[in-house]
Amino acid sequence: MLHASSLSPHRVSSTRRLPALVAVAATLLLTGCAGGVSVPVAPHATDPVCANIVLAMPDQLGSFARIKTASQATAAWGDTPQQAITVRCGVEIQGPTEEHCTTVTDVSGREVDWITIQDAETGVWTMTTYGRSPAVEVTIPPGMSTSPAVELTTAVSLAPATRFCSGLPPESQETH
Repeated sequence: MLHASSLSPHRVSSTRRLPALVAVAATLLLTGCAGGVSVPVAPHATDPVCANIVLAMPDQLGSFARIKTASQATAAWGDTPQQAITVRCGVEIQGPTEEHCTTVTDVSGREVDWITIQDAETGVWTMTTYGRSPAVEVTIPPGMSTSPAVELTTAVSLAPATRFCSGLPPESQETH
């Protein structure tokens, strides 16, 4: 059995410093995470396709640089966390609708359908992919354009399309 008197002074000193070092390390880790934008995690954020979508998101969105987020399957761009454009992958899939549904095409010709709604009170735009699983939601602060949807189309198109604003997928429609 070891007695405290048999421990060297260096050993006792190291043992006392360990809790302090652990506390400092934990504080550094937590403050490192706290610098990110707080974006609520979506219910299906663990979908593996969400990881691919978030990894494919651009570093720059219009004139805004990408900033850190503190949640899984999210991304953000902006000058300040309070006025950031945010993305959440894995939100609930929207039911069939043609109301507020818009097709956005990127420079490569990829198309993504979005349900686009502006909150009348706050002016915040919410754009949610339509007919894709997992669904992706983009929130755009008031006074900003919804044009970032064009730049996000490449990444968002990694989620397979099953429905479109105008009905069936193009390959399923007959041409006359």
